[in-house]
Amino acid sequence: MRLPLVGAALLTSLLAACSAGGLGAPGDRVFAPGLDPRGQSVSGLEVGHRLMDAGEYDLALDAFTRAAGEEGMTGEVAVGLGSANLGLGRLNQAEQLLRLAVRQEPDWPEAWNNLGVVLIERGKVAEAAQVFRKAYALDNGESDSIRDNLRLALAKLDNSDYALGSEEEFRLVRRGSGIYQIRPNR
Repeated sequence: MRLPLVGAALLTSLLAACSAGGLGAPGDRVFAPGLDPRGQSVSGLEVGHRLMDAGEYDLALDAFTRAAGEEGMTGEVAVGLGSANLGLGRLNQAEQLLRLAVRQEPDWPEAWNNLGVVLIERGKVAEAAQVFRKAYALDNGESDSIRDNLRLALAKLDNSDYALGSEEEFRLVRRGSGIYQIRPNR
């Protein structure tokens, strides 16, 4: 009984090999390229930044997590993870990661700026204004994005009616390498 089954399987495979398509791929189809074992992999940080630019925060979070496994929890990785969490609306995680980043990289204005953005989103306007001042000072006033974020925080701080009366929706806009700006969502 087993012999006819083996024979049928062998006959089917031989007929498949003799068909027009054969066992190889036809030339009119497009296939994904194979892997090059000698090729260089792209850094998880670079992939994460590209995904952040594309608005794919969930995938960026995965890429930054991969970078943390490859490089360790550096300041840049912590900023990436915090920014991805911010994009996903996970403000508590974003704040913790960005605070870690500014402890590790205290002279990096982009990390301070992104922490300020999280603090504004969480309603901690006074602390956000101080953080933006620090970022602006570290940047020597060269970044328009940090200046605009500082202006927004000071306007909210000075005008409490502004903070209470207008629940305006804001969106994050990436400017340069890993720096975010708060913009009204219109």
